[in-house]
Amino acid sequence: MAGNEAARGSGLGENGGPYRIMVVDDSAVVRGLVTRFLEQDKDIKVVASVGNGQRALDTLARTRIDVVVLDIEMPVMDGLTALPKLLQVQPGVQVIMSSTLTKQNAEVSLRALQSGAADYVTKPSTGGLHNAEAFQRELSAKVKAVGSARRKASGESLPDGRPARETAPVRGSGAITAIKAAKGPTPVLRRSVATLPPQAIAIGSSTGGPQALFKVLSALGTVSQPIFITQHMPATFTALLADHISRQAKQSCAEATDGMAVNGGSVYVARGGQHLVARREQGAVKLHLSDGEPENFCRPSVNPMLRSLVEIYGGRILTVILTGMGSDGLLGCEAVVQAGGQVIAQDEETSVVWGMPGAVAKAGLCSAILPLDQIAEHVRRIAGRPAA
Repeated sequence: MAGNEAARGSGLGENGGPYRIMVVDDSAVVRGLVTRFLEQDKDIKVVASVGNGQRALDTLARTRIDVVVLDIEMPVMDGLTALPKLLQVQPGVQVIMSSTLTKQNAEVSLRALQSGAADYVTKPSTGGLHNAEAFQRELSAKVKAVGSARRKASGESLPDGRPARETAPVRGSGAITAIKAAKGPTPVLRRSVATLPPQAIAIGSSTGGPQALFKVLSALGTVSQPIFITQHMPATFTALLADHISRQAKQSCAEATDGMAVNGGSVYVARGGQHLVARREQGAVKLHLSDGEPENFCRPSVNPMLRSLVEIYGGRILTVILTGMGSDGLLGCEAVVQAGGQVIAQDEETSVVWGMPGAVAKAGLCSAILPLDQIAEHVRRIAGRPAA
């Protein structure tokens, strides 16, 4: 290709080796810097670098790609227009949206996630990219996480040569019944089901989470319990996420604010950049935002939310851990289970990344590990169960 655009090797039949990445951005400077950032990791190779969505489509038709890092605003064909076409040209390819953090771009990114993008990253301005260590760490981690998911789905080897589907047996303490995750390869252990109906429902999610949240909450319908959500997102995104949930799931949903009173049947989303914690004050449950240290490199983190809910509801909590990379929520789920509450995890087969749900499943904390399309029914059955 001419100028700064290039497609470098990687035929359609290759198997294993570094994750194969295509960077799509109309700025040659950004493409060069993102390429340099990514290729500092030996497990990542940028095999194509193009300036618009049409070039990306042309390249994808002849080049095997694991992950596309896709800009939103580009000439000829923008990222949102290109996204469904890319997924059609090479089914299974993972797409990470990349944009500067504006309300408009956040709205477009959420629409992209609903249309099949795996995740997103917010890039700093061009002038700030040279020192953007946090951006580099986030982008590399997400590329490797969704790249691994792509290899698992296709049956290819990971960069180190291991089969992507190879997982080791695990054991968890306090387990009662041994099962296998639905359609998943990893033996996990299931705990017994709590006898009392929950007074609160808590959900934690990250990579792939918005799509999963829309599906679960839309299918769940109205329940009597309040629902608390921590999704790893910047502040600009979480207000929009709450608005999308309200419209799509037809539920009362709001981004949490400091001092907000909790009502049964309402949904509360943690604000990006701050932990969500609940406290009982003068007989009422109220929400507060915390600037405490990140946990598992996350703020908001699922763990502080769950710990605070245990202080209020004890074991009367039903926790759902959806798709996401890392292990955020593991310690909080341990507190929930120790108090007598229940944990449900999304299964590996339907997760974009089986990090967070895999962590609680492998620790033996779950009463159920379910495909995404079965979670809402399971939650509704437990939430509506009368007290024993």
